[in-house]
Amino acid sequence: MVDTEALRTQPELTGENVVLTQLDETYFETGWEALREPESRRLTGTHTDFTEEQVKTWLAGRPGLDDRADYAIVRKSDRAHVGDLALTDLDKDNRSGAFRIALNGPEFYGKGYGTEATKLLLGYAFDVVGLHRVSLEVFDFNPRARRAYEKAGFVREGLQREALWWDGEWHDVITMAILKNDPRP
Repeated sequence: MVDTEALRTQPELTGENVVLTQLDETYFETGWEALREPESRRLTGTHTDFTEEQVKTWLAGRPGLDDRADYAIVRKSDRAHVGDLALTDLDKDNRSGAFRIALNGPEFYGKGYGTEATKLLLGYAFDVVGLHRVSLEVFDFNPRARRAYEKAGFVREGLQREALWWDGEWHDVITMAILKNDPRP
């Protein structure tokens, strides 16, 4: 059974180097900067140009939801906003959900923040919310993210050929998933 109350009350999750805390409008400034950062947009496949008001409204609507969990990734040492991640597309009948993560820029890449945050969220998804399966999509031009997902226990399941049009080229989308009983390194 999926515990939707756990999603609504969304506890803070603490790791060795990062803390996952409720994403809300207090993270607007750094989130807004990340949405305008070209490499972050490319890695997330974000074509949409959002307005400041759209982003503020979306962030303000995150707390209290019972069908998803949106977290800010905060560096433990100085509380810098490193990025955000989410557990979305909940299917209560099949105890499954989707995962997405975005770091706020190149200065945060390759430091292990994403891997640690992913592992924290998976523990929450499986052990607290009660999910059986979590899936994700990653673009073929992002091998660093694929390695991080594999370190967290995700397994490649499929390929969506030429599913993203970016800078005049088609790119494949790789699908990955992890099950509750899969090894989580």
